[in-house]
Amino acid sequence: MDNFVFYNPTKIIFGIDTENQVGEEVARYSKKILFVYGGGSIKRTGLYDRIVASLRKSQVEFIELPGVKPNPRLSLVREGIKICRDNQLDFILAVGGGSTIDTAKAIAIGVPYDGDVWDFYSKNVAPQAALPVGTVLTIPAAGSESSDSSVITNEEGWYKRGVGSELIYPKFSILNPKIASTIPKNHVAAGVADIMAHLMERYFTNTKNVELTDRLIESTMKTVINHAPVVIRDPDNYEAWSQLMWSGTVAHNNLFSTGRVGDWASHNIEHELSGIYDVAHGAGLAVVFPAWMKYVYKHDLNRFVQFAVRVWNVEEDFFNPEKTALEGIKKLEEFFISIGLGVYLEDLGIQDDRLEEMADKATNSNQRKLGNFVKLDKNDVYSILKLAKRG
Repeated sequence: MDNFVFYNPTKIIFGIDTENQVGEEVARYSKKILFVYGGGSIKRTGLYDRIVASLRKSQVEFIELPGVKPNPRLSLVREGIKICRDNQLDFILAVGGGSTIDTAKAIAIGVPYDGDVWDFYSKNVAPQAALPVGTVLTIPAAGSESSDSSVITNEEGWYKRGVGSELIYPKFSILNPKIASTIPKNHVAAGVADIMAHLMERYFTNTKNVELTDRLIESTMKTVINHAPVVIRDPDNYEAWSQLMWSGTVAHNNLFSTGRVGDWASHNIEHELSGIYDVAHGAGLAVVFPAWMKYVYKHDLNRFVQFAVRVWNVEEDFFNPEKTALEGIKKLEEFFISIGLGVYLEDLGIQDDRLEEMADKATNSNQRKLGNFVKLDKNDVYSILKLAKRG
């Protein structure tokens, strides 16, 4: 196990009707805020009205910034920065999923910065200050409600890039699993793949003697595998949503990164898919991750055998460990298919005419290598994208 420092200051408020506490929580920090959300779903479900009522009850003034899209756009971030500066807003409330929360975080680091906020995502510039952020989560997926990361898409070139900083941990996050019951099934499935990917990125490590975090990750994966089909079949099942929502949070709050180094190549490869083709991040990960596994599994066959046996209950073939490892990858693909996701590029409407371009962008024209489990150059990324094709 490696040396580590674990720090996560986000206050989690979990359970039924907890969104009604948002005004009280926000008022601890500010009385004049930016309220960021996506489309009309929070209005259709009545969540918007409950949020507004709670803010007004606590005498919190707010300016709205709706319109967050999946694969959140830099242009809206810049608009939010301007609104905050022009109106002297000093807190940002995000009500939505990962895209909304990531937008809020980007605005938060952009407001006090003299340069362009994209510098943080593209030039390795570290944020030095940030406005505080609070969240009301509507979908378990990205884990941004308790993470130190934000991912934004720049429409100029369709680059999707991320930044990490302790400054952007939300001050609080409100999680009411009941809110998720109205999510469309395809969004639920994509969110499940996102959660699984966060777990697998950490699981596939070269660090030895990490049994505790191995077991924690494995049990969380099995919890997701058990409950994802339930919420798709029965969207009103509060207990199943509770298991899934909390799994999504702990999958990405960095607890499972302690003492080990994760991989993260699959995330970086997928960013090119969703950046160019605007596919759902989780749907892209369901395609990229199995292809990555098929490309690298021989690097540590024992770990892939462990994954197959402990997570998917594959009977271990002691005479043919490669067969066991490949069966685990197959079980992952079958799980994604069972919840309505595709596992090939063609399922996302992606042909092979831009694979080389995506490999080039992912590796910055071969100037950087992706991943830690196995270091990948441009040719490796291209080969993985080819493996992600049907047949």
